[in-house]
Amino acid sequence: MTFFIYKVDKSAAEKGRWRISENTLHLLSVLGGWPGAMLGQQVFNHKTKKTSFQVIFWLSVLLNIGTLTFLGIYASSVLNQLY
Repeated sequence: MTFFIYKVDKSAAEKGRWRISENTLHLLSVLGGWPGAMLGQQVFNHKTKKTSFQVIFWLSVLLNIGTLTFLGIYASSVLNQLY
């Protein structure tokens, strides 16, 4: 879904139409859509040169990976205690 949102925003940017806010793009990344966002940025060459956007984007990626790692370690610990 996030990949297609990037396509819509890139198209709107090229045509001078209403844009999807950067906050929305970041929210989608934080909610787990960062792989689609990363692919959309590369395929559509969208938001790749805006440093402030990239900093927040990569922080959202790190947040996701950190959260998944924590949950994986926690789940493993719980399972080890059960068995």
